[in-house]
Amino acid sequence: MNREISGLSSMATRPILAELSEHIRLTHGIPVRFEAAGGVEIARRVREGVTADLLVLAGGAMAALEKEGHLLAGTVRPLWISQVVAAVPEGTPVPALGSASDLRAALLSAKKIAYSTGPSGTALVELIDRLDLTDLIGPRLLQAPPGVPAGTLLSSGRADLAFQQHSELMDLPGVLVAGPLPGDTAISSLFSAGVLTSSTHPTRAREVLDLLGSDAATKAARARGMRAPEDG
Repeated sequence: MNREISGLSSMATRPILAELSEHIRLTHGIPVRFEAAGGVEIARRVREGVTADLLVLAGGAMAALEKEGHLLAGTVRPLWISQVVAAVPEGTPVPALGSASDLRAALLSAKKIAYSTGPSGTALVELIDRLDLTDLIGPRLLQAPPGVPAGTLLSSGRADLAFQQHSELMDLPGVLVAGPLPGDTAISSLFSAGVLTSSTHPTRAREVLDLLGSDAATKAARARGMRAPEDG
């Protein structure tokens, strides 16, 4: 019997990894299971010595963990690029996002603005500062708890505008994706994968890693709002 290959990932890649795990099981006969949580939480677990075979996180976190010796040298590879999008509660007016001026107007008109933890949330806060809006809208910012989609704060009525990775917002009930951020305000994250040094089956883990970078996986990722790095 094939041993299950275990993986850890952030929430942004959870839907695509669940789909690909099922595809790999059915097509290649390799049982794969990923556990997802907030990216900061997953990185903490890795540093504390959790046992798993594969890791999928934002590129910056992966580079740091590789440097610290938590990933097998030469196994880290880029998988997909994900854009941060804006979203509103379903049934409410959709803000224009064709220009930086449109984005400023949307931010200024929102009563509460939800955003996520991790790199994309940090990038949004930095963008707001770059737009010289921190003093004006800082008190309106509402960070979702780790591992909780910012979009849930829309559906619960706690926020009227949210920003997060497209994959985490696109299927949430009561949430409407308004679109990506315009021009040079765009925020994107590169997600990479690698084999953990704690893996007890590194050869089989490398095989699964190759399958995550296959054309079939890229096609599935595009359907989830992501793209391959070579797509530009």
